[in-house]
Amino acid sequence: MKKVKELDFFKNIKEIREYQFGSFYFFEGLVIGELNAGITFGWEMGKKAIDAAKEIFGEDLPIAYISNRINDYYVVPADWGKFFKNRHQLDFYCVVGETKGSFASLVMERVFFKNSIKQFTDLEKAIEWSLKRIAERNAKKSSSLSPNMK
Repeated sequence: MKKVKELDFFKNIKEIREYQFGSFYFFEGLVIGELNAGITFGWEMGKKAIDAAKEIFGEDLPIAYISNRINDYYVVPADWGKFFKNRHQLDFYCVVGETKGSFASLVMERVFFKNSIKQFTDLEKAIEWSLKRIAERNAKKSSSLSPNMK
């Protein structure tokens, strides 16, 4: 599996936030997270990433999130509800991975995430899909604003 930094797309990076538990890569309307091997990912860690996204994108901008699961890690199941409740403007969510824990985590995430979660084995395809959804959403917003602006 490829890491974000290995892709040509990386040249579009807006900002990187690195934490002890993993790294988050911020692009225009898109966040890609890569968590470290063996960590137990809980709400306090997730909150740091959410706060960074709010700081970079603002409160109202809808975004796509790609979980690039290059490593095996654990998630505190009880914390998923807190994560999705506090980042309700997350419009598109992709999981890229072939690790053992990817499928189990995906099942748990689907319980809490209201929109569909798209699963990929290729990071570049996940980025392509996400960027297309973001462009469609932005075009829809622009066309709905146009009549009011006249």
